[in-house]
Amino acid sequence: MDLYNDNERFISILSDYGFKVTFGNESDTRFLRRSLQALIQSPVAITKVEFIESEILGLTKDSRSGVYDIACVDERGNQFIVEMQLSKYPDFIQRMKFYSFYRLNTLIRKGKYRFEGLPKIYCIGILAVNIFPHIADYHNVAVLKNEKGELIDDQTTFITVELAKFKKRLANVQTDLDKLIYTMKTIHKATKPKQYPQFWNEEWLEAAIKELDTRAMTPEKRMAYEMTLSANALAVENENKKIHEAEQRKETAVKAEAVKKALNRGKLTIEEIAEDNGVSSDFVLKIQRGLT
Repeated sequence: MDLYNDNERFISILSDYGFKVTFGNESDTRFLRRSLQALIQSPVAITKVEFIESEILGLTKDSRSGVYDIACVDERGNQFIVEMQLSKYPDFIQRMKFYSFYRLNTLIRKGKYRFEGLPKIYCIGILAVNIFPHIADYHNVAVLKNEKGELIDDQTTFITVELAKFKKRLANVQTDLDKLIYTMKTIHKATKPKQYPQFWNEEWLEAAIKELDTRAMTPEKRMAYEMTLSANALAVENENKKIHEAEQRKETAVKAEAVKKALNRGKLTIEEIAEDNGVSSDFVLKIQRGLT
């Protein structure tokens, strides 16, 4: 998925920069508030959000830490954690549970370990790939229920959106949720006004799209964008380097095991073993010394 392209007018919301200037825009929260309302499927408008600490600090020396993509609270005290995941992450739900339970634990400790009157926690995961192959719906809301499907507790709610499952045509996009997902999947592909759906003129979406428009960038925003591109390029380079090094270590381990077996059989010379396995004689000798 190419999230940065110099030939595109609009930056993808799924990119680091795009997510930050739309969902994470602290100076203008219109898009975030309407998006959260759509994602949790609430009929009640969110009129105010305040960004809160997004870093999880380990409670003990050996505790895990972490950072949410976004953490905020609305005017009723409802807590929101929003995570974006572009690549495959088999344990994504476990990560969401870790984040939400940490938040719950923090709220309980602040309340002197009292459980009544706790605000709701919404842990929202937006995923570019599918993590629920057995579920057809692209938007799922999970709360604690019994085997009959009867509600036990909804104080903590897990919400996932699998963008790859969203297949609706523009003519069928009606709800705010569908408008949000459609925009997230297509904004960076739009180049001509005739491609813009009418609902992109709605205030909350228009505010976000303005932040993604490369033609409307101030010099300061252009600099921030270029710095994000540079940081991402370096991160990708480092990640590729780690992958290459891991592959080399694996290949070396396989060759070492093959050399050990050949040495133990004792039927070939050092040079023959080296040639058969594509390694140097010194490599074989080093393995041999380890065996003796």
